[in-house]
Amino acid sequence: MEKLIVDYTAVAFNTGGRKGHVRTDDGKIDMEVSMPKEIGGDGEKTNPEQLFAAAYAACFGGALGAVAKKTSLRDSEIKALVHLGHYGPDSYGLEVDIEVKIPHAASLEEAQQLVEAAHQVCPYSKATRGSMVVRVKAVE
Repeated sequence: MEKLIVDYTAVAFNTGGRKGHVRTDDGKIDMEVSMPKEIGGDGEKTNPEQLFAAAYAACFGGALGAVAKKTSLRDSEIKALVHLGHYGPDSYGLEVDIEVKIPHAASLEEAQQLVEAAHQVCPYSKATRGSMVVRVKAVE
């Protein structure tokens, strides 16, 4: 494995797990979290999967910008769907679908090529590769 040269370190804290509080060391995130209704929570606050989806979408957007070259990303949108599920009792996991609209791509095929290239360089994609299913797709 390559040695990572660290350029930035994000620091976050949690108390109370999924029914608790998260904050970053700089205070830019400081919020309560709760479990989604679908898994027995009240669903009244954000949850780890939503935070992960937002972070992955933003990171993927940065990667897309790095590979887009002359293709305009104006009006483009990255949608990250983070699926929480289980493999059996007490065995939980995540899968991700990334859907990307690139209205100014010459074709859906060109958009798909850009999405696949972004998937190769996105730090979140690299971090999850081999440990969870991540599907990437250009959409109209």
